[in-house]
Amino acid sequence: MKGTLVNTAAVIVGSLIGMAAGKRLPERLKTMLMQCLGIATILIGLQMALSEQDVIPTIGCLLIGAITGELMNIEAAMDRLGEWLKVRARSDSSTFVEGFATTSLLYVAGAMVIVGSIQDGTTGDDTTLYIKSMLDGVASAAFASTLGMGVAFSALSVLVVQGALTLLASQLVFLQQPAVLGAITATGGLLIVAIAFNLLNMARIRIGNLLSPLIYAILWASFSK
Repeated sequence: MKGTLVNTAAVIVGSLIGMAAGKRLPERLKTMLMQCLGIATILIGLQMALSEQDVIPTIGCLLIGAITGELMNIEAAMDRLGEWLKVRARSDSSTFVEGFATTSLLYVAGAMVIVGSIQDGTTGDDTTLYIKSMLDGVASAAFASTLGMGVAFSALSVLVVQGALTLLASQLVFLQQPAVLGAITATGGLLIVAIAFNLLNMARIRIGNLLSPLIYAILWASFSK
């Protein structure tokens, strides 16, 4: 669990640094920073999405998962959680929920979460999660400078998701199989591209409703062999 605890702390510290810096930034600079974050997020998402040569299964998982997510309305549940945290934090930020939801998904949708948590839980090797901690800490500083306190609360998502994967690592080793990991990476990459579209105000995509495609990607990769 040490890797996850370090990752959680990195998100909090990075967010605090970002919020302190953000108070000193003019709005036009914050806008430009957000646009740059959106562009960088597109690059990260495309690299992940294009890591698999066969994109048809990924697209299929995305479509089926989108239908499932819309029927379940996962996004509404995430928004309610964000609003609940906002009240508890006594924040009046208009971007609290967006910051929480955006960075929560960004920090838990990648392959490093799976690999790092399973390595930590089965062998005690925290290396991958330490590297992820540095990346998430820097990203948190950048996002918090524009989206505010909600980014810091995404540390809870990191703690819960990575912590659960670490504790269940011995039962989830199959997720490290190349086919499964590749499917997770490609599908997660599309979700990250969708996050970028929201950051750039190109669309309003309900990202929370796109969490279920990750489950379908795991199922497809596990049973299609």
